[in-house]
Amino acid sequence: MRTVLGGLSLALVVLTSPAATAAAPVAPVTAASSSDYVDISSYLTSDADINAWYSITSQLRKNFDDVCGDTFCEGDYSNIESLDYRCSVDRTTGVVGRCVWVFAASNADVNPQNGKILVDSQHWRCRSPLAPKTRVADLIAALNVSNPIRVILPGSSRSIYDGLVDCL
Repeated sequence: MRTVLGGLSLALVVLTSPAATAAAPVAPVTAASSSDYVDISSYLTSDADINAWYSITSQLRKNFDDVCGDTFCEGDYSNIESLDYRCSVDRTTGVVGRCVWVFAASNADVNPQNGKILVDSQHWRCRSPLAPKTRVADLIAALNVSNPIRVILPGSSRSIYDGLVDCL
């Protein structure tokens, strides 16, 4: 018990010494850092928009599963899985900063000499080809359809699928 208390008092002395309490310089928050990006799911407030977003991301996964076998999943990795589709939004303007679709895949083999599993894994971060200054409301309105992966993005001539072709 005495050793524990002795160690605790030593820790208190160390933590309250002038060297330990000297704060590292902190950069002040200025007006120049006016952009404050959040995840789209944190930005949306109406039930209709929230439900539309969840419907869009669910439909994107289904759309990817529909096209995967004939396109992206014929190469080195036949089990590419959609992990997440995320967008950042400037909380003050409602302008989308970026949307990224994350995928992962692997190949696994058994080493016959020792029984170890050999795994070759890969992941991708695929940016959607959004036009500059795309507003959240416009993006949701465009993608809230049965085949959002193929929809031409607002203010653009490209689709999310086109972004995947560039990435996967």
